[in-house]
Amino acid sequence: MESIKTKAYGAKASLIDSLSTLSRMDIERKAPEPDQVLIDVLYCGVCHSDLHQVKNDWANTVYPCIPGHEVVGRITQVGSDVTKFSVGDVVGVGCMIDSCGHCHSCTGGDEQYCEGPVSWTATYNGYMKPDGGGFNTFGGYSTSLVVKESFVLKIPDALDIKAAAPILCAGVTTYSPLRHWNVQAGSKVGIVGLGGLGHMAVQLAKAMGAEVAVITHTEEKRAAAEALGAHEVIISTDKKAMTAHELSFDLVLITIPDPFDVNAYVTVVKRDGALVTVGLLGPYKSPLNNMEMAMHRRTVSGSLIGSINETQEVLDFCAEHSILPEVEMIDIQDVNKAFDRMQDEDVRFRFVIDMQSLKNED
Repeated sequence: MESIKTKAYGAKASLIDSLSTLSRMDIERKAPEPDQVLIDVLYCGVCHSDLHQVKNDWANTVYPCIPGHEVVGRITQVGSDVTKFSVGDVVGVGCMIDSCGHCHSCTGGDEQYCEGPVSWTATYNGYMKPDGGGFNTFGGYSTSLVVKESFVLKIPDALDIKAAAPILCAGVTTYSPLRHWNVQAGSKVGIVGLGGLGHMAVQLAKAMGAEVAVITHTEEKRAAAEALGAHEVIISTDKKAMTAHELSFDLVLITIPDPFDVNAYVTVVKRDGALVTVGLLGPYKSPLNNMEMAMHRRTVSGSLIGSINETQEVLDFCAEHSILPEVEMIDIQDVNKAFDRMQDEDVRFRFVIDMQSLKNED
């Protein structure tokens, strides 16, 4: 089968290794099969999970690792069975490029919870549940992608394609739990953390009609939170402020990507309310105090990205409500500096790579 030469940036080994930084690689993509499309990558968001994966923080990284699952591009070739897309369409690819298609979750439209033997296929780093065979996929830090049409999203004309990429992960990762827990007009929602995920959550929850509070550990985030539409800003280290907001929120959505003490946020959840963590894939820093859970019949839960249908929904929702991520454009050659700045929380609020910088590289 014909192969497509593709420029890429990836990690040859873990970040604790001497080959730690992302560097230029050349890979080959297979030509599209009948149900696939070939995409010329235009822009790719830089997600905190890219850093986690490259560092092997989840102990499942397959090297070489070419990150990128917030991809906006233009279709340059379609397979013979493709019906939804045409050459020239501007499309998106998020965190998944396949799933088993047969399990209860997949047939119910929740591919991100695929119950097949290897779960869903990630846009990079292979199967979500590795089968031991070293199967790998390469993501959007590259000049092209080949993807099954059922996992490709239509980018609405109303969205600025330079800024839209983070909607494909940060957007749907927060949209999915907001919808699942029925956020609507009159809901009171607390958003913990104001990074790439949190700044999308604020805008989405407000557009759904909720009263939104941002809970952050730093006063420096207040102005940004208010500019995004937060009705209130609560400093989590201010014990009086946190006590004053006990039993206040129908939903608390926590977007912190690293281990933290969840108990600090449980008390602000209403009776029968929910606290949902996104972004953190691992244990909390401290055990959950079930006394606080039981006393008010609270729920603590998690949520994983979102389905393909939800991803299209959030793209359309953002277009309808004029919501866009706040992004800083970078060249691919600056991605290692971007990783460092992301660790230092020195970005407002998402880096997006202009992939023309890679195409121009010799």
